[in-house]
Amino acid sequence: MNLTITLATTRRILAQLRHDHRTIAMMVVVPALLMILLRYVFDRPGAFDGIGPMLLGLFPFVIMFIVTSVGTLRERTGGTLERLMTLPIGKLDLLMGYALAFGLVALVQVGVVLTISLTWLDLDLTGPVWALVVVALLDALLGMALGLFASAFARTEFQAVQFMPAFVLPQALLCGLIVPRERMASWLELTSDVLPLSYAVDAMKEVAAEPDVGGTLVRDMMIIAACALLALVLGAATLPRRTA
Repeated sequence: MNLTITLATTRRILAQLRHDHRTIAMMVVVPALLMILLRYVFDRPGAFDGIGPMLLGLFPFVIMFIVTSVGTLRERTGGTLERLMTLPIGKLDLLMGYALAFGLVALVQVGVVLTISLTWLDLDLTGPVWALVVVALLDALLGMALGLFASAFARTEFQAVQFMPAFVLPQALLCGLIVPRERMASWLELTSDVLPLSYAVDAMKEVAAEPDVGGTLVRDMMIIAACALLALVLGAATLPRRTA
């Protein structure tokens, strides 16, 4: 791995994002607005405190999936990735460049949403704030990694967005956000056990309810990180793929 090439890739992507105001709004402003909207939808004492932390894990995941899948596909169809792969640059350099760039954006996204939620929206949090930040950031990185992987199977940006029902919606339905997983049919509960977003929601529940960082929370964090790493490796395998 060449650190210079990796950082150059990171700077290139960040420079592109800096001039794309709509994408910045999508990644930073939209999640904050959704949290504000939901705060007043659940306008009852304690209602927002119950659902808010779980949504703090879901929103970064979904937004980063959309932005990364579309952005990466744009570089594939534009030939940018193919031209880069003709240079003396490794797949890991490109992969880490993307991960660092979108990871920095995810950190800003999570910071803005958490600041608004914990101050203006008065979200009551039992656990440590740093644990909530780590879990939300891991969720955003997971969405980014899955978006990078999903972009390999799309030919157009519209097709990339269409992959949301396949990669995101089943996880959102089975992660325990709507119905606790233990109350689902046994085969659905078993299915949810292999979906990474289930552990993201569980981790957020732990942070919201427990004052200390326990073994369950650490386990959930490690599972999320491992799934993100696996998705990144699978995404790296598609980087040299030629566009028809």
